[in-house]
Amino acid sequence: MKRSNVIMLIASLLPLGLFFFPLWKITLEAPQYPIPLGMYIHINDFSDVHPHDIKNINLMNHYVGMKYIPEAIPEFKIFPIGIIITTLIGLIIAFKGNHKWFLFWFVLMIVLSSAGLYDFYLWEHDYGHDLDPKAIMKFTNPDGSVMGFQPPLFGSKDILNFRAHSYPRLGALFLGLGIIASFTAYLTGKKNNKKPVTM
Repeated sequence: MKRSNVIMLIASLLPLGLFFFPLWKITLEAPQYPIPLGMYIHINDFSDVHPHDIKNINLMNHYVGMKYIPEAIPEFKIFPIGIIITTLIGLIIAFKGNHKWFLFWFVLMIVLSSAGLYDFYLWEHDYGHDLDPKAIMKFTNPDGSVMGFQPPLFGSKDILNFRAHSYPRLGALFLGLGIIASFTAYLTGKKNNKKPVTM
């Protein structure tokens, strides 16, 4: 097997790390919580950083009219299937394809990952802005509009007296490394495919 195909083989397997490690982590810091509240976002589940974190976040959010963090969302069924299918495609390409197919897989993963990030943003926006009008506590912006409580997609943000942090975790790293490796496989295969110049 050519070196480029070996790299592509590794690239196609790396995203499987999403089944073993969290994709993202959201943390909330506040003076009333000596130990920050946090949750991990997996490819197929939400989980607590510390015991009962999600329960405490839901109780806190109830007062400002935010929805409860659900036990499951439709994406938890779609994303695992997507990763398995793209991994199988990557394996077939690694054994049968050339550098042009490596580029196809790279572009495919970029498009799907971007769509996943956009879906995550939409979920966060709905979670932070679709508030219950009968909420116990209501907050408004200086212009009089209802204040939203959307956590950041990436980075840190102040929300009332909370400091929210949102950053990728090890699962996202495996996915990113797989995408980078597939582009490396493409470059390697393209270089090896060039015919030597004859004098």
